[in-house]
Amino acid sequence: MGRKSDRYDASRKILPGFLQTSLAIAAIAAALTLLPPSPPAFAADPAPSKADQYCLGCHGAAGMEKKLADGDTLQLHVPGDGYVKSVHGANGCTSCHSDVDPAKHPPEKNDIASKRSFALAMTQVCRTCHADKFEQWESSVHAALVRNGNPAAPICTDCHNPHAVIKGAAATVEQTPCKNCHADIYTAYLGSMHAKARLHTKDSYAPVCSGCHTAHAVKPIAAGIHGQGPEAACFGCHAGVLEAHQKWLPNAALHFEVVSCPACHAPTAQRRVDLMLIDAKGEARGTEQIGVPLFDASTNSAGKGIDARTLYNLMQTLNRSGIAGKTVLRGRLDVLTGPMAHQLAGKDQAISDCRTCHREGSQAFQSVTISLVGPDGRRVGYGANADVLNSAFSVDSVSGFYAIGGTRIKLLDILLILAVVGGVGIAVGHVALGWLFKRFGFYHPHNGGHGTLPAGGDGPQAAA
Repeated sequence: MGRKSDRYDASRKILPGFLQTSLAIAAIAAALTLLPPSPPAFAADPAPSKADQYCLGCHGAAGMEKKLADGDTLQLHVPGDGYVKSVHGANGCTSCHSDVDPAKHPPEKNDIASKRSFALAMTQVCRTCHADKFEQWESSVHAALVRNGNPAAPICTDCHNPHAVIKGAAATVEQTPCKNCHADIYTAYLGSMHAKARLHTKDSYAPVCSGCHTAHAVKPIAAGIHGQGPEAACFGCHAGVLEAHQKWLPNAALHFEVVSCPACHAPTAQRRVDLMLIDAKGEARGTEQIGVPLFDASTNSAGKGIDARTLYNLMQTLNRSGIAGKTVLRGRLDVLTGPMAHQLAGKDQAISDCRTCHREGSQAFQSVTISLVGPDGRRVGYGANADVLNSAFSVDSVSGFYAIGGTRIKLLDILLILAVVGGVGIAVGHVALGWLFKRFGFYHPHNGGHGTLPAGGDGPQAAA
């Protein structure tokens, strides 16, 4: 009896504690079921190799730098987290810096003339793995500027941070490196239909900078096919555009030859006529071929630019006797600046009123330039007076660019009027003379043929 009582007393003490514990566990389990599922675990970023850790032991410290001979400062800090995530992280530091001997680093003396000279030397390292991209870059306007000694011309490391390269990052609007040098054009692009479409959805095929200009083999406008400019890039996306224009635009093919796409599709832009000197093969002439001094008149004309007489004399000089191949002027209606060319609006806002150009005094023909191609492939434009489009001296010079109503050459109008008046006068005079001869009985061969006397009247009398 005593044992049963002890068991009962013990159960009275144990049972409530067990029930409390069970209820607590059940409550916790119920609470956990109401929580959102935990996110899946991702693999941690790969750790740098022991050799790279050795390098980052110094270069990973913020503020590490080196004073150079020219007084400038070369930054030597490499953020370790960005490096291990980059496409170069798996290669290791020595894959690019093979000239560094860890046992003798840093050297007692390492003379670096300037940041630019160091960066130019390191571009040759990029060639080791990226030979195809390097070859494309060498054909670009950027490389031409480097060869000409332009200190601001972009090289590999100006567009790609070698210690933080993320594949595909430059293909986004926000991360395109072009904006670092072309901020004004980038700002204009952000307001265009291309940028708006690209930012609206990531699936849009609307181009970023590299979509039209390519990423490495960047060419200037003047280096397009026979100087046509970026139209080839436009047609790459807008297939069938000529057929679409032919439905409403008279002589659409000719318009495509002499009018650039932005001239109509950037309606808020200012327009100009660019007269480019073209050789017999249809290629743009270069400044080194013609010589810039021929255009000294443009700087001595009180700001009015090359006039019609100067242009006439220039064309006579270029096509003088003994010169092989004829130089001609090819005219194109274009926008005034590069940023304006990127302010492209939707097709519903494009200029479609013919009177915009085809009327006397049109604003589009008040700004004129005469262009050559510089050594780096970029267009070099010289200001010209608007009278080169409608002067009598320009009849031969700009015969390849004549917009009805817009570039009226007054001499041609006068000659046309004289031709019409002369033609009418000859016809009236012929009829009047015929009537007079018939009225007064004079011989007129049209009235009866050769040797026939007109009817009526005595006519000329034969000698007795």
